[in-house]
Amino acid sequence: MFGAFRASGVNLGGLLWKTPWKLSPTRKANQRKRLKRVDAVIEAVKESGLQCSSLTDALQLPKESEMLPRDKYTVFNAKSVGYRKGIHKVPKWTRITQRVNPRGF
Repeated sequence: MFGAFRASGVNLGGLLWKTPWKLSPTRKANQRKRLKRVDAVIEAVKESGLQCSSLTDALQLPKESEMLPRDKYTVFNAKSVGYRKGIHKVPKWTRITQRVNPRGF
């Protein structure tokens, strides 16, 4: 109970950092802003006249306004029950692109 071997969340097997099962409205808004900023950068590079393979790949991605909410906030996962999981469960989800999913999912 007390002392050096007292019970704590970590000792009892609980996680110290718990991730919620769905995104909050604030985190959804931040995700939309992040997607819009990426779209603006892609457009700025396109207007500069630069030609490279990564730019042509980026131009094929859908824009934030063209994406369904399902694609903005979830990603394909073959191990999940509905083949989707929240984007916030993906490691480094704020730094990598998750705009394209397999056809039909």
